[in-house]
This record gives sequence, C-alpha cells and structure tokens, in this order.
Amino acid sequence: MKIGDLAARTGLSVDTLRYYEKIGLIPPPLRDAGGHRVYDEPALRWLEFLERLKATGMGIRDRLAYAELRARGAATARERREMIERHRQKVSTSIWELQQTLELLDGKVALYRKIEAGEAEDPAAVPASQAGAPAVRKAKRRA
Repeated sequence: MKIGDLAARTGLSVDTLRYYEKIGLIPPPLRDAGGHRVYDEPALRWLEFLERLKATGMGIRDRLAYAELRARGAATARERREMIERHRQKVSTSIWELQQTLELLDGKVALYRKIEAGEAEDPAAVPASQAGAPAVRKAKRRA
C-alpha cells in the first residue's frame, strides 16, 4: 500500500509517517519503480502496535528504544518483554485509578438524580441562615 493508504488506515498523517521513518521508529519501506514508498501488512500491524503504546502513555523515546531493540532481533526478547511488562504495570495502575474515578463520578450522577427527583438534599447547598455569609473562613492564627 502507498503512504496515503497507510495514513488513511492508521489515522496518522503522511508527515507523521515520514517523521517516524526518519527517526527510525518504523523501518524504511520498499519503493516501487517510481520511487514511491510501498508498505505491507506487517508494517501496518507494527504501526498499530506503536499507536497502542502511545495511546497508553508510552512516550516516543521509549517507543523508539523498543523499536531499536526489535530491530536487533531475538537476542533482545528479554529486554523487550521487561519493557512491555513495566509499561503494562503502568497501564494497569492507570486503569485502576480511572476505575476509581469512574465510580466516584457514578456516585455523583446518582446523587444529582436523587436531588432532581426531590429524594435527597444537596450537600453543597448553603443553608438559608448562612446566605450572604462569606463562603471562605479565615484560618486561625497560631501563637
């Protein structure tokens, strides 16, 4: 497939693909008789994998280090596995943190539905006796 086709299939721009090639993130593709880049399915799968790493927070330096290890072959399998295991742990932690946040947000949504239905009081509402009073209290000074 041509570079434009690869760009369309990956969602990356042609400029990004050329940049990735320039820095060594993707290997130089074969060229057709007219000198145009020609990519194969393994190149597409490699880019999709790199984009998954990016989407999960792996920076370009780490992706480049991984690509360099990959280019050196099976002798680097242990290093690549360790790198992916470390990244997987970070992703797992992020997922856990996001799950905790999602549960908190679900609780807020449920509370607001109850408030709207008149089934609960708004804990953030200011009592009428304090209406107009400053919302922030000054800290007491210590001697």
